[in-house]
Amino acid sequence: MKHICTVLFLVGTLSSFAQKKWTLKECVDHALEHNISVKQSLLDIDLANQDVINTKGNFMPSLSASASQNFNFGSFIGQDGSRIKSDSRGNNFGLNTGVTIFNGFRNLNTYKQAKLGVKSSQLQLSILQDNVSMTLVNAFLNILFNKENLKIANEQLTISLNQLDQISSQVESGIKPRSDLFDIEATIASNRESIINAENSLDLSLLSLSQSLQVSPKNFDIEEVQVDLTSVSMTYNSSGEILSYALDNRAEIKNAELIIENSDFGVKLAQSAYAPSLSFGAGLGSSYQHRQGALDVRSEFIQDPNNPESIIETIVPNGFNDQLVNNLGYNLGFSLNVPIFNGFKTKANVSKAKINREKSILNLEQVKQDLTTTITQAYADARASLKQYQASMFSVASLEESFKNIQNKFNFGAATSFEVEQVRGRLVNAKSNLINSKYNFIFRSKVLDFYMGKPLTP
Repeated sequence: MKHICTVLFLVGTLSSFAQKKWTLKECVDHALEHNISVKQSLLDIDLANQDVINTKGNFMPSLSASASQNFNFGSFIGQDGSRIKSDSRGNNFGLNTGVTIFNGFRNLNTYKQAKLGVKSSQLQLSILQDNVSMTLVNAFLNILFNKENLKIANEQLTISLNQLDQISSQVESGIKPRSDLFDIEATIASNRESIINAENSLDLSLLSLSQSLQVSPKNFDIEEVQVDLTSVSMTYNSSGEILSYALDNRAEIKNAELIIENSDFGVKLAQSAYAPSLSFGAGLGSSYQHRQGALDVRSEFIQDPNNPESIIETIVPNGFNDQLVNNLGYNLGFSLNVPIFNGFKTKANVSKAKINREKSILNLEQVKQDLTTTITQAYADARASLKQYQASMFSVASLEESFKNIQNKFNFGAATSFEVEQVRGRLVNAKSNLINSKYNFIFRSKVLDFYMGKPLTP
């Protein structure tokens, strides 16, 4: 019994997981977390931060150590300056440091430029996330649209099947001709074809969304949202207020402005090549030499203790440690570099930097124009979709009354089945247009909210 309960629990858990229905917020959050382009953009931010760390290092002194091992054969110059005819080996050790004092503010401007790179990468991530979110919203609404289309197709089949029962009894009793029965059977076949087409459209839209989310399409479904547009109206009075907000707050505009600021630093960096550079350096070094086949000793001249006026030569040890201490030396100094002429390369680089700045200014104007065109068109599309939706509502209401009237006439023999199907066909088309215009208006409204900085998900 314990094992049976465990199995039932696992089956129930897997079944509930398989039948999970995704909300719009879950779809958007999942896409932003797993989208490859978003992950790459996050890595771009990490790279930009590393550039900042790298440019900070330009302000710090450098420090390096060196060591070498060398072998001499035949003869060499000894540490006292004399030439010694013998094979030898030796070591050299050094420690050097240096720091740039001034180089035309190149290090400072490079650092500021790197910080702008971080901001630009963050804005590009924001733009990408917005585009991914908008794509997911459109795909989600497309599924809702196809689901409503499928409901209408099933409703029409139900109506046709009810009419089939009614007409069959009327044909058997001689009230209706058998041709009416053939007509309704043809209508049922057409209704079933419409259901298959609607199911295919729904399956394809579900597949498209699951692929965007990078999840398995098996048993994939979304949570249905009841959209009430009985009192539908435009949220914004004009495109001007949307455009004003977007020009001040959209990431595309801010990124284009950063590009101009970045080009300003590009000009300063190019001009810094005209300025002299000053650096400071210091170092210490020592060496060790060993004559092959000989002891590490050296001559030392001292005063004779028995005769103060006499100097005597003594041999003292001169090993590795002694030589390192005795040969230790220090150095420090300043280095000034004044550019005079380099084949007009600096002049050309400055000119190119200024041209790039002009291009960045034009790029900002182009981004503003594109944004203005997009928002103006989006507002016009939203208004047009609203009018289309209102017209479709009126059309559906009128055709529903017309369909009721023609059905009553048909029931009393005052209308043919062909006339009934003509009205019903117009009603089906009107309902399909109503659904299409409804979700079109919803999406267009979401686009306007998008440019107003409002969240796309509840």
